[in-house]
Amino acid sequence: MGKAPYKVVVVGMGKRGKHHASAFQANPRFELAGVCEIDAGRLDAAKAQFKVDGDTDAKALVKRVKPDVFCFCTLPNIRLDMIKAGIDGGAKLIAYEKPIATSFAEATQIMDLVRKAGVKTVVSHQHRYGEHYRRVKEIIASGALGRVHTVYGHSTGWMMHMITHLIDYMRWYNGNAEAEWVMAQAAGKGKFKDIHSSPDYIVGVIQFANGVRGYVETGAGAPDVPEVDYWWRKCRIGAQGTDGFAEVLTGGGWRAVTRDGVSSGGGCMNYDLDMPPYIAEMADWLDDDAKLHSCNGENAFKGLEITMAICRGVVSRGQVRIPLAAGAPELPALQAALPDGKVICSIPASEKEYAS
Repeated sequence: MGKAPYKVVVVGMGKRGKHHASAFQANPRFELAGVCEIDAGRLDAAKAQFKVDGDTDAKALVKRVKPDVFCFCTLPNIRLDMIKAGIDGGAKLIAYEKPIATSFAEATQIMDLVRKAGVKTVVSHQHRYGEHYRRVKEIIASGALGRVHTVYGHSTGWMMHMITHLIDYMRWYNGNAEAEWVMAQAAGKGKFKDIHSSPDYIVGVIQFANGVRGYVETGAGAPDVPEVDYWWRKCRIGAQGTDGFAEVLTGGGWRAVTRDGVSSGGGCMNYDLDMPPYIAEMADWLDDDAKLHSCNGENAFKGLEITMAICRGVVSRGQVRIPLAAGAPELPALQAALPDGKVICSIPASEKEYAS
């Protein structure tokens, strides 16, 4: 007899929430038991689409359904409240969108809560399931680049949308090595008005404990990725070694030059392909504690810590050591530290839809 399916509640019925709900419902290891959305019209549409219970109040829905998995795909300003709702509802696993928090203090509080409660967490850095991302990982792991000395990632999207994606995959390509310190610079205050509050441009230098140097850039000042047509997919992540390089373009395949020659291949961000394995690994981890999810919250926390260290580096104009000490919220301090001036963000109005 097969194992009983894990009950799931999904909060937020925007594009990403529906992706999650559909993927859970398509996997026989899960039962989509409820959906939540504060917009009543959108909630009714989701209830009809998925044929499940629903509510505009997440806490009430969790109390009623008692899910094993609490998944929320909401804006970043309510992360802590949603984490508390999942824990209070008795969830065994909480899955949620990046960034995991809007400050290091909030991220620390979240991790303290879930660790104390013994709740597993998974964060949506699911691009790593793309065939092109995995091909680059395989090339690096094979040793074909020789000794890796540099990892890098850049995107024209702004920081709080994109940087934890970039850092997560950079760390993955670098064997999840610990970071020791960062230095950084930023410019432009226009995007602090966005719900994903960010400078228009930011760049960080990351020194990893294994000797590898990382470079990350996001925003309007970051290099373009002309091979890709849409801003959300204009991300380049890769590694350089003594014998070559390999890199992935989120919307444009992969390429490598190694001691064995030149190679390349296709691939593009595709939620229909990336979400099923992301969801399947949750069941594996719930079944067996040893089967750690690739997108586990502890890894996401390390990426958020590096992100907030980069923000502190701009403010302090110096080297910031990791692990971070407690401190004030980084984004308001960063905004205050940057000079007023012309907004440099150049994302066309037609491309402002948040697609994550």
